[in-house]
Amino acid sequence: MTSRRLAVTAAATAVALLLAGCSVVDSVRSTVNPPTEAITPQPPPAGTTGLERFYAQRPAWQSCTGGQCATLTVPIDYADPSGATIKLALFRALATKPSARIGSLVVNPGGPGGSGVDYARAADYIVAPVVRQRFDIVGFDPRGVGRSDPITCVDGSQLDTFLGTDPTPNTPAEEQTFADVSKSFAQACANNAGPLLDHVSTVDAAKDMDVLRAALGESQLTYLGKSYGTFLGATYAGLFPTKVGRFVLDGVVPPDLTTNELNLGQAQGFELATRTWAQYCVDQGSCPLGTSVDQVMQGIRDFLVRVDAQPLDKTGDRAVTRLTEGWASTGIAAAMYDQGMWATLVDAMRGALKGDGTALMQLADQYADRNPGGGYKDNLMQVIYAVNCLDRPDTSSLAEHQKEAEQAIATAPTWGPFLMWSSLPCGFWPVKPTGAPEKITAAGSGPIVVVGTTRDPATPYAWSVRLRNELANASLITFNGDGHTAYMRSNACVDNAIDDYYVKGTVPKDGLSC
Repeated sequence: MTSRRLAVTAAATAVALLLAGCSVVDSVRSTVNPPTEAITPQPPPAGTTGLERFYAQRPAWQSCTGGQCATLTVPIDYADPSGATIKLALFRALATKPSARIGSLVVNPGGPGGSGVDYARAADYIVAPVVRQRFDIVGFDPRGVGRSDPITCVDGSQLDTFLGTDPTPNTPAEEQTFADVSKSFAQACANNAGPLLDHVSTVDAAKDMDVLRAALGESQLTYLGKSYGTFLGATYAGLFPTKVGRFVLDGVVPPDLTTNELNLGQAQGFELATRTWAQYCVDQGSCPLGTSVDQVMQGIRDFLVRVDAQPLDKTGDRAVTRLTEGWASTGIAAAMYDQGMWATLVDAMRGALKGDGTALMQLADQYADRNPGGGYKDNLMQVIYAVNCLDRPDTSSLAEHQKEAEQAIATAPTWGPFLMWSSLPCGFWPVKPTGAPEKITAAGSGPIVVVGTTRDPATPYAWSVRLRNELANASLITFNGDGHTAYMRSNACVDNAIDDYYVKGTVPKDGLSC
Protein backbone atom coordinates (compact mmCIF):
# COMPACT_ATOMS: atom_id res chain seq x y z
CA MET A 1 0.00 0.00 0.00
CA THR A 2 1.06 3.54 -0.61
CA SER A 3 -0.22 6.99 -0.02
CA ARG A 4 -2.95 8.23 -2.32
CA ARG A 5 -0.74 9.73 -4.99
CA LEU A 6 1.93 7.02 -4.91
CA ALA A 7 -0.17 4.02 -5.87
CA VAL A 8 1.58 0.85 -6.93
CA THR A 9 1.33 -2.80 -6.18
CA ALA A 10 3.91 -4.70 -4.24
CA ALA A 11 5.59 -6.49 -7.10
CA ALA A 12 4.74 -3.92 -9.72
CA THR A 13 8.11 -3.82 -11.40
CA ALA A 14 8.76 -7.52 -11.88
CA VAL A 15 5.23 -8.72 -12.47
CA ALA A 16 4.26 -5.87 -14.78
CA LEU A 17 7.22 -6.66 -16.99
CA LEU A 18 6.33 -10.35 -17.01
CA LEU A 19 2.72 -9.73 -17.87
CA ALA A 20 3.64 -7.26 -20.59
CA GLY A 21 5.05 -10.17 -22.54
CA CYS A 22 1.94 -12.37 -22.38
CA SER A 23 -1.76 -12.06 -22.92
CA VAL A 24 -3.91 -11.55 -19.85
CA VAL A 25 -7.18 -11.74 -21.77
CA ASP A 26 -9.61 -14.18 -20.17
CA SER A 27 -9.99 -16.45 -23.17
CA VAL A 28 -12.35 -19.03 -21.69
CA ARG A 29 -12.18 -22.39 -23.43
CA SER A 30 -13.94 -25.14 -21.49
CA THR A 31 -15.47 -25.95 -18.15
CA VAL A 32 -13.13 -27.77 -15.80
CA ASN A 33 -14.96 -30.82 -14.51
CA PRO A 34 -14.57 -32.48 -12.11
CA PRO A 35 -12.82 -30.07 -9.67
CA THR A 36 -9.30 -30.89 -8.57
CA GLU A 37 -10.31 -31.23 -4.92
CA ALA A 38 -13.25 -32.38 -2.85
CA ILE A 39 -15.06 -29.30 -1.57
CA THR A 40 -16.21 -29.42 2.04
CA PRO A 41 -19.12 -27.01 2.67
CA GLN A 42 -18.08 -24.10 4.88
CA PRO A 43 -20.76 -22.30 6.90
CA PRO A 44 -20.95 -18.53 7.32
CA PRO A 45 -19.23 -17.02 10.37
CA ALA A 46 -21.05 -17.44 13.67
CA GLY A 47 -23.69 -14.81 14.27
CA THR A 48 -24.05 -13.99 10.59
CA THR A 49 -27.44 -14.27 8.94
CA GLY A 50 -28.48 -13.82 5.33
CA LEU A 51 -25.10 -14.83 3.87
CA GLU A 52 -25.74 -18.55 3.57
CA ARG A 53 -26.22 -18.49 -0.20
CA PHE A 54 -22.92 -16.70 -0.70
CA TYR A 55 -20.98 -19.08 1.50
CA ALA A 56 -22.57 -22.07 -0.25
CA GLN A 57 -21.16 -21.10 -3.68
CA ARG A 58 -18.94 -23.38 -5.70
CA PRO A 59 -17.06 -21.49 -8.44
CA ALA A 60 -17.56 -22.87 -11.95
CA TRP A 61 -13.90 -22.99 -12.95
CA GLN A 62 -13.17 -22.77 -16.66
CA SER A 63 -9.92 -23.01 -18.58
CA CYS A 64 -8.54 -19.59 -19.47
CA THR A 65 -5.20 -18.06 -20.36
CA GLY A 66 -2.61 -19.47 -17.97
CA GLY A 67 -4.94 -21.40 -15.69
CA GLN A 68 -8.57 -21.40 -14.62
CA CYS A 69 -11.06 -18.56 -14.25
CA ALA A 70 -14.34 -18.20 -12.41
CA THR A 71 -16.48 -15.60 -10.64
CA LEU A 72 -17.70 -15.23 -7.08
CA THR A 73 -20.94 -13.47 -6.19
CA VAL A 74 -20.92 -11.19 -3.13
CA PRO A 75 -23.36 -8.61 -1.77
CA ILE A 76 -22.60 -4.99 -2.51
CA ASP A 77 -23.64 -4.13 1.04
CA TYR A 78 -23.01 -6.76 3.72
CA ALA A 79 -25.57 -5.00 5.91
CA ASP A 80 -28.16 -5.82 3.25
CA PRO A 81 -27.28 -9.29 1.92
CA SER A 82 -30.64 -9.59 0.18
CA GLY A 83 -29.87 -6.54 -1.93
CA ALA A 84 -27.80 -6.00 -5.06
CA THR A 85 -24.75 -8.16 -5.76
CA ILE A 86 -21.56 -8.04 -7.83
CA LYS A 87 -19.33 -10.71 -9.29
CA LEU A 88 -15.64 -10.85 -8.41
CA ALA A 89 -13.18 -12.17 -10.99
CA LEU A 90 -11.15 -15.19 -9.83
CA PHE A 91 -8.11 -16.97 -11.22
CA ARG A 92 -6.17 -20.00 -10.07
CA ALA A 93 -2.99 -21.70 -11.17
CA LEU A 94 -3.34 -25.32 -10.13
CA ALA A 95 -0.73 -27.01 -7.96
CA THR A 96 1.96 -28.48 -10.19
CA LYS A 97 2.19 -31.64 -8.05
CA PRO A 98 -1.49 -32.57 -7.52
CA SER A 99 -0.71 -35.73 -5.57
CA ALA A 100 0.97 -33.61 -2.87
CA ARG A 101 -1.49 -30.72 -2.94
CA ILE A 102 -2.09 -29.03 0.43
CA GLY A 103 -4.77 -26.52 -0.54
CA SER A 104 -5.29 -23.02 -1.93
CA LEU A 105 -3.01 -20.03 -1.37
CA VAL A 106 -4.82 -16.72 -1.92
CA VAL A 107 -2.59 -13.82 -3.00
CA ASN A 108 -2.95 -10.05 -3.16
CA PRO A 109 -0.24 -7.75 -4.63
CA GLY A 110 -1.28 -4.48 -3.01
CA GLY A 111 -2.48 -1.13 -4.26
CA PRO A 112 -5.22 -0.81 -3.23
CA GLY A 113 -6.20 -1.50 -6.81
CA GLY A 114 -3.72 -4.19 -7.80
CA SER A 115 -5.19 -7.10 -9.73
CA GLY A 116 -5.01 -10.37 -7.86
CA VAL A 117 -5.97 -12.13 -11.10
CA ASP A 118 -2.90 -10.82 -12.91
CA TYR A 119 -0.75 -11.48 -9.86
CA ALA A 120 -1.83 -15.11 -9.62
CA ARG A 121 -1.20 -15.50 -13.35
CA ALA A 122 2.44 -14.80 -12.54
CA ALA A 123 2.41 -17.64 -9.98
CA ASP A 124 5.73 -19.06 -11.17
CA TYR A 125 7.42 -15.80 -10.20
CA ILE A 126 5.58 -14.77 -7.02
CA VAL A 127 6.06 -18.01 -5.05
CA ALA A 128 8.82 -20.63 -5.04
CA PRO A 129 8.54 -23.86 -7.07
CA VAL A 130 8.06 -25.93 -3.91
CA VAL A 131 5.03 -23.80 -3.02
CA ARG A 132 3.69 -24.01 -6.58
CA GLN A 133 3.85 -27.78 -6.32
CA ARG A 134 1.72 -27.93 -3.19
CA PHE A 135 -0.80 -25.11 -3.57
CA ASP A 136 -3.30 -23.80 -6.05
CA ILE A 137 -2.36 -20.11 -6.34
CA VAL A 138 -5.61 -18.13 -6.27
CA GLY A 139 -6.05 -14.45 -7.01
CA PHE A 140 -9.11 -12.23 -7.12
CA ASP A 141 -9.70 -8.71 -8.30
CA PRO A 142 -11.15 -6.97 -5.22
CA ARG A 143 -14.47 -5.21 -5.63
CA GLY A 144 -14.11 -2.10 -7.78
CA VAL A 145 -10.79 -3.31 -9.20
CA GLY A 146 -9.85 -4.57 -12.66
CA ARG A 147 -12.45 -7.11 -13.80
CA SER A 148 -14.61 -6.87 -10.66
CA ASP A 149 -17.03 -4.05 -11.51
CA PRO A 150 -14.19 -1.51 -11.84
CA ILE A 151 -14.70 1.97 -10.47
CA THR A 152 -13.98 4.54 -13.14
CA CYS A 153 -14.28 8.23 -12.32
CA VAL A 154 -12.54 9.98 -15.23
CA ASP A 155 -11.26 9.15 -18.68
CA GLY A 156 -7.61 8.77 -19.59
CA SER A 157 -7.12 12.40 -20.58
CA GLN A 158 -8.64 13.66 -17.35
CA LEU A 159 -6.51 11.25 -15.34
CA ASP A 160 -3.42 12.53 -17.17
CA THR A 161 -4.29 16.04 -16.03
CA PHE A 162 -4.94 14.92 -12.46
CA LEU A 163 -1.66 13.01 -12.13
CA GLY A 164 0.34 15.72 -13.88
CA THR A 165 -0.86 18.54 -11.62
CA ASP A 166 1.70 20.32 -9.43
CA PRO A 167 1.96 17.97 -6.41
CA THR A 168 3.80 20.43 -4.13
CA PRO A 169 1.82 23.70 -4.13
CA ASN A 170 3.74 26.45 -2.40
CA THR A 171 1.68 29.56 -3.11
CA PRO A 172 -1.98 30.29 -2.32
CA ALA A 173 -2.79 30.19 -6.04
CA GLU A 174 -1.11 26.81 -6.51
CA GLU A 175 -2.83 25.45 -3.41
CA GLN A 176 -6.21 26.51 -4.75
CA THR A 177 -5.46 24.94 -8.12
CA PHE A 178 -4.60 21.65 -6.45
CA ALA A 179 -7.74 21.89 -4.33
CA ASP A 180 -9.87 22.54 -7.42
CA VAL A 181 -8.37 19.54 -9.24
CA SER A 182 -8.90 17.36 -6.17
CA LYS A 183 -12.51 18.49 -5.81
CA SER A 184 -13.14 17.87 -9.48
CA PHE A 185 -11.77 14.34 -9.26
CA ALA A 186 -13.86 13.56 -6.18
CA GLN A 187 -16.99 14.93 -7.83
CA ALA A 188 -16.33 12.89 -10.96
CA CYS A 189 -16.27 9.77 -8.79
CA ALA A 190 -19.58 10.78 -7.24
CA ASN A 191 -21.07 11.29 -10.71
CA ASN A 192 -19.66 8.24 -12.49
CA ALA A 193 -18.66 5.46 -10.08
CA GLY A 194 -22.15 4.27 -9.16
CA PRO A 195 -23.43 2.74 -5.89
CA LEU A 196 -20.34 0.57 -5.39
CA LEU A 197 -18.40 3.72 -4.43
CA ASP A 198 -19.93 3.47 -0.94
CA HIS A 199 -18.81 -0.15 -0.49
CA VAL A 200 -15.17 -0.62 -1.55
CA SER A 201 -13.54 -0.36 1.87
CA THR A 202 -10.89 -2.79 3.02
CA VAL A 203 -13.39 -4.28 5.47
CA ASP A 204 -15.72 -5.03 2.54
CA ALA A 205 -12.86 -6.70 0.65
CA ALA A 206 -11.87 -8.73 3.72
CA LYS A 207 -15.42 -10.03 4.04
CA ASP A 208 -15.31 -10.97 0.37
CA MET A 209 -12.12 -12.87 1.05
CA ASP A 210 -13.84 -14.99 3.67
CA VAL A 211 -16.60 -15.88 1.21
CA LEU A 212 -13.81 -16.87 -1.19
CA ARG A 213 -12.21 -19.03 1.51
CA ALA A 214 -15.46 -20.93 1.95
CA ALA A 215 -15.99 -21.22 -1.80
CA LEU A 216 -12.56 -22.82 -2.09
CA GLY A 217 -13.54 -25.35 0.55
CA GLU A 218 -10.90 -24.20 3.03
CA SER A 219 -11.58 -24.24 6.77
CA GLN A 220 -8.79 -21.67 7.18
CA LEU A 221 -7.33 -19.15 4.75
CA THR A 222 -3.74 -19.51 3.56
CA TYR A 223 -2.63 -16.11 2.34
CA LEU A 224 0.20 -14.03 0.88
CA GLY A 225 -0.35 -10.28 1.05
CA LYS A 226 2.16 -7.68 -0.05
CA SER A 227 2.09 -3.93 0.54
CA TYR A 228 -1.60 -2.90 0.84
CA GLY A 229 -2.28 -6.63 0.76
CA THR A 230 -0.89 -6.72 4.32
CA PHE A 231 -3.51 -4.19 5.41
CA LEU A 232 -6.17 -6.36 3.77
CA GLY A 233 -4.73 -9.46 5.44
CA ALA A 234 -4.50 -7.86 8.88
CA THR A 235 -8.06 -6.60 8.53
CA TYR A 236 -9.18 -10.13 7.66
CA ALA A 237 -7.31 -11.51 10.67
CA GLY A 238 -9.05 -9.01 12.93
CA LEU A 239 -12.49 -9.95 11.59
CA PHE A 240 -11.95 -13.71 11.33
CA PRO A 241 -9.05 -14.67 13.64
CA THR A 242 -10.01 -18.35 13.88
CA LYS A 243 -10.00 -18.59 10.08
CA VAL A 244 -6.36 -17.50 9.81
CA GLY A 245 -4.20 -20.29 8.42
CA ARG A 246 -0.66 -19.85 7.13
CA PHE A 247 -0.49 -16.06 6.72
CA VAL A 248 2.44 -14.03 5.33
CA LEU A 249 2.27 -10.22 5.37
CA ASP A 250 5.21 -8.71 3.46
CA GLY A 251 5.85 -4.95 3.32
CA VAL A 252 3.46 -3.95 6.08
CA VAL A 253 0.87 -1.21 6.44
CA PRO A 254 -0.42 -1.32 10.04
CA PRO A 255 -4.19 -0.72 10.18
CA ASP A 256 -3.81 1.77 13.03
CA LEU A 257 -1.81 4.31 11.00
CA THR A 258 -3.41 7.73 10.79
CA THR A 259 -3.38 9.54 7.45
CA ASN A 260 -0.62 11.83 8.71
CA GLU A 261 1.45 8.85 9.92
CA LEU A 262 0.93 7.07 6.60
CA ASN A 263 2.02 10.06 4.52
CA LEU A 264 4.96 11.05 6.73
CA GLY A 265 6.21 7.50 7.16
CA GLN A 266 6.20 6.94 3.45
CA ALA A 267 7.91 10.27 2.80
CA GLN A 268 10.70 9.23 5.15
CA GLY A 269 10.85 5.79 3.51
CA PHE A 270 11.27 7.30 0.06
CA GLU A 271 13.85 9.74 1.40
CA LEU A 272 15.95 6.86 2.74
CA ALA A 273 15.54 4.82 -0.45
CA THR A 274 16.45 7.79 -2.64
CA ARG A 275 19.57 8.48 -0.61
CA THR A 276 20.58 4.85 -1.13
CA TRP A 277 20.02 5.27 -4.86
CA ALA A 278 22.05 8.50 -4.72
CA GLN A 279 24.99 6.57 -3.23
CA TYR A 280 24.65 4.04 -6.05
CA CYS A 281 24.67 6.86 -8.61
CA VAL A 282 27.83 8.33 -7.10
CA ASP A 283 29.55 4.95 -6.88
CA GLN A 284 28.92 4.26 -10.57
CA GLY A 285 30.89 7.36 -11.52
CA SER A 286 29.77 10.27 -13.69
CA CYS A 287 26.55 10.69 -11.72
CA PRO A 288 24.72 13.52 -13.52
CA LEU A 289 23.49 15.03 -10.24
CA GLY A 290 26.69 15.36 -8.21
CA THR A 291 29.65 13.63 -6.59
CA SER A 292 28.18 13.08 -3.10
CA VAL A 293 24.88 11.84 -1.73
CA ASP A 294 23.94 15.27 -0.44
CA GLN A 295 24.75 16.87 -3.80
CA VAL A 296 22.62 14.30 -5.61
CA MET A 297 19.67 14.81 -3.27
CA GLN A 298 19.87 18.57 -3.63
CA GLY A 299 20.21 18.09 -7.37
CA ILE A 300 16.92 16.16 -7.45
CA ARG A 301 15.15 18.88 -5.50
CA ASP A 302 16.57 21.63 -7.71
CA PHE A 303 15.58 19.65 -10.81
CA LEU A 304 11.97 19.28 -9.64
CA VAL A 305 11.77 23.01 -8.90
CA ARG A 306 12.95 23.76 -12.45
CA VAL A 307 10.49 21.30 -13.98
CA ASP A 308 7.69 22.86 -11.95
CA ALA A 309 8.52 26.22 -13.48
CA GLN A 310 9.27 24.89 -16.97
CA PRO A 311 8.05 21.38 -17.90
CA LEU A 312 10.35 19.38 -20.16
CA ASP A 313 9.80 18.39 -23.75
CA LYS A 314 9.29 14.70 -24.43
CA THR A 315 8.53 12.54 -27.44
CA GLY A 316 6.38 9.57 -28.39
CA ASP A 317 3.17 10.60 -26.62
CA ARG A 318 0.43 12.74 -28.12
CA ALA A 319 -1.62 12.70 -24.92
CA VAL A 320 1.09 14.04 -22.57
CA THR A 321 3.58 16.15 -24.48
CA ARG A 322 5.39 17.73 -21.52
CA LEU A 323 6.95 16.26 -18.38
CA THR A 324 5.57 18.18 -15.40
CA GLU A 325 6.77 18.05 -11.81
CA GLY A 326 3.99 15.60 -11.03
CA TRP A 327 5.07 13.16 -13.74
CA ALA A 328 8.78 13.67 -12.98
CA SER A 329 8.23 12.87 -9.29
CA THR A 330 6.27 9.76 -10.24
CA GLY A 331 9.05 8.59 -12.54
CA ILE A 332 11.72 9.03 -9.86
CA ALA A 333 9.55 7.26 -7.28
CA ALA A 334 8.98 4.31 -9.62
CA ALA A 335 12.66 3.40 -9.61
CA MET A 336 12.78 3.23 -5.82
CA TYR A 337 10.67 0.07 -5.74
CA ASP A 338 13.36 -2.19 -7.15
CA GLN A 339 17.10 -1.66 -7.36
CA GLY A 340 17.00 -3.32 -10.78
CA MET A 341 15.66 0.03 -12.03
CA TRP A 342 18.36 2.20 -10.48
CA ALA A 343 20.54 2.28 -13.60
CA THR A 344 17.49 3.17 -15.69
CA LEU A 345 16.82 6.15 -13.44
CA VAL A 346 20.43 7.34 -13.72
CA ASP A 347 20.12 7.35 -17.52
CA ALA A 348 16.67 8.97 -17.36
CA MET A 349 17.97 11.75 -15.13
CA ARG A 350 20.92 12.29 -17.43
CA GLY A 351 18.53 12.84 -20.31
CA ALA A 352 16.17 15.00 -18.26
CA LEU A 353 18.96 17.29 -17.13
CA LYS A 354 19.69 17.85 -20.82
CA GLY A 355 16.06 18.84 -21.40
CA ASP A 356 14.58 15.53 -22.61
CA GLY A 357 11.91 14.13 -20.29
CA THR A 358 11.07 11.08 -22.43
CA ALA A 359 12.84 8.38 -20.41
CA LEU A 360 11.65 9.74 -17.08
CA MET A 361 8.08 9.76 -18.39
CA GLN A 362 8.50 6.14 -19.43
CA LEU A 363 9.23 5.28 -15.80
CA ALA A 364 6.15 7.23 -14.74
CA ASP A 365 4.05 5.39 -17.34
CA GLN A 366 5.18 2.03 -16.01
CA TYR A 367 4.40 3.11 -12.47
CA ALA A 368 0.88 4.28 -13.31
CA ASP A 369 0.09 1.33 -15.61
CA ARG A 370 -0.26 3.90 -18.36
CA ASN A 371 0.08 3.14 -22.05
CA PRO A 372 2.99 5.15 -23.53
CA GLY A 373 0.78 6.82 -26.12
CA GLY A 374 -2.07 7.58 -23.72
CA GLY A 375 -4.76 5.65 -21.86
CA TYR A 376 -4.41 3.28 -18.93
CA LYS A 377 -4.19 -0.50 -18.68
CA ASP A 378 -6.38 -0.63 -15.55
CA ASN A 379 -8.14 1.54 -12.99
CA LEU A 380 -5.46 1.33 -10.28
CA MET A 381 -4.80 5.06 -10.15
CA GLN A 382 -8.49 5.78 -9.60
CA VAL A 383 -9.74 3.05 -7.31
CA ILE A 384 -6.92 3.67 -4.85
CA TYR A 385 -8.69 6.87 -3.82
CA ALA A 386 -12.05 5.14 -3.57
CA VAL A 387 -10.64 2.57 -1.12
CA ASN A 388 -8.34 4.79 0.91
CA CYS A 389 -10.86 7.58 1.29
CA LEU A 390 -13.32 5.13 2.85
CA ASP A 391 -10.68 3.58 5.10
CA ARG A 392 -9.34 6.75 6.74
CA PRO A 393 -10.73 10.22 7.37
CA ASP A 394 -8.85 13.23 5.99
CA THR A 395 -9.12 16.98 5.98
CA SER A 396 -9.90 19.48 3.24
CA SER A 397 -8.02 22.22 5.11
CA LEU A 398 -5.34 23.65 2.85
CA ALA A 399 -3.70 25.31 5.85
CA GLU A 400 -3.40 21.95 7.60
CA HIS A 401 -1.86 20.25 4.58
CA GLN A 402 0.58 23.13 4.14
CA LYS A 403 1.56 22.94 7.80
CA GLU A 404 2.16 19.19 7.55
CA ALA A 405 4.16 19.65 4.36
CA GLU A 406 6.43 22.23 5.98
CA GLN A 407 6.97 20.06 9.05
CA ALA A 408 7.84 17.03 6.90
CA ILE A 409 10.76 18.86 5.30
CA ALA A 410 12.79 18.33 8.48
CA THR A 411 12.97 14.55 7.97
CA ALA A 412 12.05 14.20 4.29
CA PRO A 413 13.10 17.33 2.39
CA THR A 414 12.78 15.67 -1.02
CA TRP A 415 9.52 13.75 -0.58
CA GLY A 416 7.79 15.38 2.40
CA PRO A 417 5.69 18.03 0.62
CA PHE A 418 4.76 15.62 -2.19
CA LEU A 419 3.41 12.99 0.20
CA MET A 420 1.79 15.30 2.75
CA TRP A 421 -0.32 16.95 0.03
CA SER A 422 -1.11 13.66 -1.71
CA SER A 423 -4.20 12.74 0.32
CA LEU A 424 -6.05 16.03 -0.26
CA PRO A 425 -8.67 14.46 -2.60
CA CYS A 426 -9.95 12.42 0.36
CA GLY A 427 -10.77 15.66 2.15
CA PHE A 428 -13.35 16.34 -0.57
CA TRP A 429 -14.54 12.75 -0.98
CA PRO A 430 -18.30 12.45 -1.66
CA VAL A 431 -18.69 9.43 0.65
CA LYS A 432 -18.02 9.67 4.35
CA PRO A 433 -15.30 7.30 5.56
CA THR A 434 -16.57 4.07 7.04
CA GLY A 435 -13.27 3.12 8.64
CA ALA A 436 -10.75 4.66 11.01
CA PRO A 437 -7.27 3.77 12.25
CA GLU A 438 -7.62 0.66 14.40
CA LYS A 439 -5.10 -1.48 16.25
CA ILE A 440 -5.61 -5.12 15.34
CA THR A 441 -4.41 -7.94 17.59
CA ALA A 442 -6.25 -10.85 15.92
CA ALA A 443 -6.31 -12.69 19.24
CA GLY A 444 -6.96 -16.38 18.67
CA SER A 445 -5.40 -16.47 15.22
CA GLY A 446 -2.82 -18.89 13.94
CA PRO A 447 0.78 -17.60 13.66
CA ILE A 448 1.14 -14.68 11.24
CA VAL A 449 4.52 -14.13 9.58
CA VAL A 450 5.38 -10.44 9.17
CA VAL A 451 8.19 -9.45 6.80
CA GLY A 452 9.93 -6.07 6.72
CA THR A 453 12.68 -4.68 4.45
CA THR A 454 15.03 -2.21 6.12
CA ARG A 455 15.16 0.28 3.23
CA ASP A 456 11.70 -0.26 1.79
CA PRO A 457 10.51 3.06 0.31
CA ALA A 458 6.75 2.51 0.35
CA THR A 459 6.27 0.53 3.57
CA PRO A 460 9.01 1.53 6.02
CA TYR A 461 10.56 -1.22 8.11
CA ALA A 462 9.26 0.35 11.32
CA TRP A 463 5.72 -0.45 10.18
CA SER A 464 6.49 -4.18 10.07
CA VAL A 465 7.91 -4.00 13.59
CA ARG A 466 4.83 -2.11 14.71
CA LEU A 467 2.35 -4.66 13.36
CA ARG A 468 4.38 -7.59 14.65
CA ASN A 469 4.22 -6.06 18.15
CA GLU A 470 0.49 -5.43 17.87
CA LEU A 471 -0.53 -8.89 16.68
CA ALA A 472 -1.16 -11.46 19.40
CA ASN A 473 0.51 -14.29 17.50
CA ALA A 474 3.18 -13.19 15.04
CA SER A 475 6.76 -13.74 13.93
CA LEU A 476 8.98 -11.10 12.29
CA ILE A 477 11.45 -11.66 9.46
CA THR A 478 13.81 -8.75 8.77
CA PHE A 479 15.36 -8.39 5.32
CA ASN A 480 18.36 -6.06 5.37
CA GLY A 481 17.99 -4.76 1.85
CA ASP A 482 16.54 -2.34 -0.67
CA GLY A 483 13.32 -2.17 -2.63
CA HIS A 484 9.70 -2.88 -1.83
CA THR A 485 8.89 -6.20 -0.07
CA ALA A 486 11.20 -9.19 0.38
CA TYR A 487 9.76 -12.60 -0.54
CA MET A 488 10.86 -13.86 -3.96
CA ARG A 489 13.26 -10.96 -4.46
CA SER A 490 16.44 -13.09 -4.59
CA ASN A 491 17.16 -13.57 -0.90
CA ALA A 492 17.36 -17.27 -0.05
CA CYS A 493 17.15 -16.68 3.70
CA VAL A 494 13.76 -14.98 3.39
CA ASP A 495 12.47 -17.33 0.70
CA ASN A 496 13.42 -20.54 2.47
CA ALA A 497 11.83 -19.45 5.75
CA ILE A 498 8.55 -18.57 4.06
CA ASP A 499 8.57 -21.68 1.86
CA ASP A 500 9.02 -23.91 4.93
CA TYR A 501 6.15 -22.11 6.64
CA TYR A 502 3.77 -22.67 3.75
CA VAL A 503 4.79 -26.22 2.92
CA LYS A 504 5.75 -27.66 6.33
CA GLY A 505 3.95 -25.33 8.71
CA THR A 506 7.28 -24.42 10.33
CA VAL A 507 6.91 -20.94 11.80
CA PRO A 508 10.06 -18.82 11.27
CA LYS A 509 11.89 -17.86 14.42
CA ASP A 510 10.69 -14.48 15.60
CA GLY A 511 13.43 -11.96 14.89
CA LEU A 512 15.00 -13.88 12.02
CA SER A 513 17.38 -11.49 10.21
CA CYS A 514 18.30 -12.01 6.57
